[in-house]
Amino acid sequence: MKVIQTLTSPLNKLFIYETEDGFNVESVFYKGERLCISTQVGCPIGCCFCASGMKGFFRNLTAEEIIKQYELLKNQLPIKGIAIAGIGEPAFNVENVVEAINYFRKIGLKVTISSTGYPLKNFKTLIESNHNGLTISVHAVSSEKREKIFKLKENLNEILNVVEEHLSQSSSSRRKKFQLGYLLIKGLNDSEEELRKLAELAKKHRFTVMLMMFNEVKGIPYKAVSKEEYEKAFLFLRKHGVRITLSNRFRTDKLGGCGTLTIARMAGGRDDS
Repeated sequence: MKVIQTLTSPLNKLFIYETEDGFNVESVFYKGERLCISTQVGCPIGCCFCASGMKGFFRNLTAEEIIKQYELLKNQLPIKGIAIAGIGEPAFNVENVVEAINYFRKIGLKVTISSTGYPLKNFKTLIESNHNGLTISVHAVSSEKREKIFKLKENLNEILNVVEEHLSQSSSSRRKKFQLGYLLIKGLNDSEEELRKLAELAKKHRFTVMLMMFNEVKGIPYKAVSKEEYEKAFLFLRKHGVRITLSNRFRTDKLGGCGTLTIARMAGGRDDS
């Protein structure tokens, strides 16, 4: 694997790698300290808002390829932590991801993960891994809305029950390492009804909600809410007793936003648009 291109914004750096068999994957260095890495070439989830899975799923990355994204950059960047939140669903590649997590933790790096919880049988292994924090990508609570967002169907309650089973056997401080990720998208999941269901869910499980801003991407039909609408949703959830973290400027940057990693997957067919 080698770095073939670097894209830079005032806040973040995006690195495009080429694998030995000619695929491209990406990582993003953001906040001046954390490297967000990929675990698959393409993504099998196919979330309706996400550019990363638009061209389908090709293969899992090996543990060596996951680690290599860090190794190729470690001498030029002050990397203090790893976010496993790039292209791909970590639970679909759980063995290689856990091997990489163990490596990163062994050399003293903090590791956070984002996962949809699919597939459930692998998700259990992921949540039990030696991570420093796991964000469960919810994006909608009602079954109707979730079916619009995700191609693959897994009952949200079953996903959270697996987390609760794990937490019931862990120390009380372990719960603080889990949170719900919610990407606010105009006209899709931003209604008061949907936000009320999110508030009820978060309070039931005593999880913080990370409320994220949608980054509009060419080829994706959805739109971002305005700053005023985003703030209104934040205040609504806080009024209903939810602990919330917000998207910072690094996460809303064009090179660091959720679902924006979108380079063509095959060598010779790169699309930097």
